[in-house]
Amino acid sequence: MEIYFNAISEPTQPGPKWQNLFNRYWPAYRAWFVSKNVAYSPDLKTSLAALKQFMPEMLPTYDRLCELANADQVAARFLTGYQPPAFINACSQAVMTKKVVQLVRNYDYHPELSESTQLLSSWNGRKVIANNDCLSGVLDGMNDDGLAISLTFGGRKVVGKGFGIPFILRYVLEFCTTVEEAIEALTRVPSHMSYNVTVLDRSGAYKTVQLAPDRPPQVTDAVLATNHQGKVDWPENAQFNKTVERAEFLKQLLLNKEPDAATMLDAFLQPPLYNTRFKEGFGTLYTAVYRPQEGSVQLHWPEDHCKQSFDHFQEVDKLIKFKPQVTDSLYPQDTNLTNLPTEAGQGLEKDKLKPENTQPDWQHHVVETIVDSMGNTKTGKAKKLLATLKEGIKRRGQIPWEVLVDFWSDVGEKYRQKWRKDK
Repeated sequence: MEIYFNAISEPTQPGPKWQNLFNRYWPAYRAWFVSKNVAYSPDLKTSLAALKQFMPEMLPTYDRLCELANADQVAARFLTGYQPPAFINACSQAVMTKKVVQLVRNYDYHPELSESTQLLSSWNGRKVIANNDCLSGVLDGMNDDGLAISLTFGGRKVVGKGFGIPFILRYVLEFCTTVEEAIEALTRVPSHMSYNVTVLDRSGAYKTVQLAPDRPPQVTDAVLATNHQGKVDWPENAQFNKTVERAEFLKQLLLNKEPDAATMLDAFLQPPLYNTRFKEGFGTLYTAVYRPQEGSVQLHWPEDHCKQSFDHFQEVDKLIKFKPQVTDSLYPQDTNLTNLPTEAGQGLEKDKLKPENTQPDWQHHVVETIVDSMGNTKTGKAKKLLATLKEGIKRRGQIPWEVLVDFWSDVGEKYRQKWRKDK
């Protein structure tokens, strides 16, 4: 299991280097976008109106990106960031402000579904170093005013009207300088899914905002976040990614006395914060350390690292190899709960799309686990259901969010009622 990590410097408006990123990844993003049946709904007019309403300052950059991309209707709608398909990551993050002002986070996802690109840019007069996502979005990053930001999935199934969270984080870094300004933006721009967003500025001020599409944003003083919001709303997801266990570990680490920077980094590079279930979509792709007062960011892997700053940023292209976990079973035999993978995935690879007839083993395991939760897979009805779900995966290309959500809600309830009746 490996990724090619790239650090790219284009400290001006979007130009040929961003254009190269678009040309490399857009075929995969487009396939994902179209396969989820959201490429034209809402339409471009509605999506552009939402961008003008909530993030009007991004319009000149948006127009520039569309020009570089020679964007058709699908690409133009995608680049608004409005109402993308649902997607999930995992992640852990924590703030330190006593011995050193820093934001530390692990990004947990599937290696083949990540851009694995760190981008230094200056699209709106403010330099930004960020880990890129959705071509123009941000997973975590920092601007040269010393505002750092990071996200974790909020652990809820609800999908509503709003923007994809990477586009919101990009907006914050482009136009905000302090935590106070970031909070105003985060609580005003709607997110289409639930996320925990932690912001930290050069003064040491910080907040964690719990975003959701179906309830008001909650601004908290939490110094840490994993993948739930106060209480666990999705037990299967929580059991799979051990969100409660990771949160408790961080609480204990920070409880009595804030650890030094080296101890904190080491904790993020070890279980339970560091995860190796890469094939199941729950592997730590990098550990990021943002230090606003220094203007520096460090990316760490167990056997490698990369340090950058606004004063000294170096373009990098390196191969990162991971060692998958092989001893810890993903699906315990002593539980009746289904452990669901935490990512829906864009289906990205560095240079090409996966062949349609190639399905990763983890997708097969997910489907089998869903069926196992209902009964014995050896029965004819279970095999038929298994085939139905497999066909859904084959047709769409990845393990789709909609299959999981539909199964556990409307469609799933129909199957469960029929199953009880037949039994």
